[in-house]
Amino acid sequence: MIRIFLLGLCSLLPSILSAQLVNIESKRMQTDSIRFTLNANFSFNHTNNDGEQVNQVDASLSTQFKSRDLEKIYFFLGNYKLIDSEKGNLQNAWFLHGRFNYKFNEAIRLETFVQGQYNQLLVVEQRNLIGAGLRFKLVNKLRFTSYAGNSYMYEIEFSEQLGTTSYNQRNSTYLTLSYTPESQKFSVANTFYYQPLYKEISDYRILEQFRLDIPLSSWLKVFSLYNYYYDSKTPLGTKEYTSDLNIGIGISF
Repeated sequence: MIRIFLLGLCSLLPSILSAQLVNIESKRMQTDSIRFTLNANFSFNHTNNDGEQVNQVDASLSTQFKSRDLEKIYFFLGNYKLIDSEKGNLQNAWFLHGRFNYKFNEAIRLETFVQGQYNQLLVVEQRNLIGAGLRFKLVNKLRFTSYAGNSYMYEIEFSEQLGTTSYNQRNSTYLTLSYTPESQKFSVANTFYYQPLYKEISDYRILEQFRLDIPLSSWLKVFSLYNYYYDSKTPLGTKEYTSDLNIGIGISF
C-alpha cells in the first residue's frame, strides 16, 4: 500500500492545476484524528468535431498534515488545467496554495496562507497573494456542516496584455455548506466567495461552486463540479466571467 501511495503521489506531482479564484473549501480534508491525508483527482476529455480535435486535462492534488496535538494543520494543494487543440492552447492554467491553520477552540481557527496562480485567458494572467484571517464553525451535525470565514489579503497582479503590475488590499469572505445522507451514497457541497477591494467596494470578485461526490469504494469516487467566476472590474475597466462543468474520478488515501 505504501508503494502504491508513493507511486501515485509521484505521478501526480507534475500535474499540479486551476483558475483565478479557487474554492479552497472544496479541497479541505475534514478529518478529526488522522494526521496525514491525501486527495487526488484526474479527468480527461477528448472531442472530435468534424475532424477538429480538442483534448482537455484536469488534475489536482491536495495533502494535509496535523501536529501531534491536532491543533496545527499544514495544508497544500495544486491544480493544473489544459485545453489543447490543433490550433494551439485554448486554456492553460495552474494554481498553488499553502495554508497554516491554528485551532483556538472548537468554533474558531486562525488561518494564514500564500497563493500563486496563472490563467492565460484572463486579463490578469498571474496573481500572487498572502493573507490571514479567522474561520468559524457555524454548524457541525453528523450529516450537515457549515463554515464561514473572513480574511485580509495582499495581492500582486500581472497583466501581460497591458504590461502592468497592480498591488491590492482585498477582503475575502466565504460561506460553505455540505450534506451527506445517512446512506452515504453521495455528498453535496456548495461554497460562495466574495472578495471586494477595501478602497473600492464596487471592485469585487465572486466564486460560486457546487460539487457532487459519489463514492464507488473506500478510496475511489466519481464527481461532478460546477464553477462560476465573476470579476466586476478588470485592469481594462471591463467585467469578466468564466464558468465550467467538470466530471471525473478521484482517489483518496
